[in-house]
Amino acid sequence: MSTDNHYAIVFDSPLGRLGLQCRDGRITRLDYLAHTVPLKAAATAFERQVLKQLAQFFDNPEHHFTLPLDMQGTDFQCRVWQALTETPTGQTLTYGELAARLDSGARAVGNACRNNPVSIIVPCHRVVSAAGIGGYSGSTGGPEIERKQWLLRREGIVGPALKNRQKTPSNGLQPSQQRNLHA
Repeated sequence: MSTDNHYAIVFDSPLGRLGLQCRDGRITRLDYLAHTVPLKAAATAFERQVLKQLAQFFDNPEHHFTLPLDMQGTDFQCRVWQALTETPTGQTLTYGELAARLDSGARAVGNACRNNPVSIIVPCHRVVSAAGIGGYSGSTGGPEIERKQWLLRREGIVGPALKNRQKTPSNGLQPSQQRNLHA
């Protein structure tokens, strides 16, 4: 969650305060912000169009974004982000399934999702772990996962995909490491 205010627009949404960065009529970032970051109204027709489309999405999760994006990333990240835009509303796929489509690994897909600069618009929330919800915005708990759960529920997704099963044992070891201690 960012707290600086280098945003063209800062607005409240059902998911909390969001900040939008733009360059040359294209969106470069959409960030979750602290509620203390001051609101900033849309000043251009493009910024008003962005707000309109985001409002349409929050009203109707079937809304398809038609906003120009300027996403900077590696070739692989861009391939993942493109694949995310092709994932239909109301459907999920696992990191492994997306990795298989891209002839890659699940962790690499997860890292590309973590680095998605325009979540919501590029729906990385639709990618889940084989064992539950997975991560969101680089976290596997807290408000980030609550946002991912909200987005998925809003799209009609229920069941195991919403479960946060990635709890770390109290000793800090992953379950597979914990079993090996007693072998």
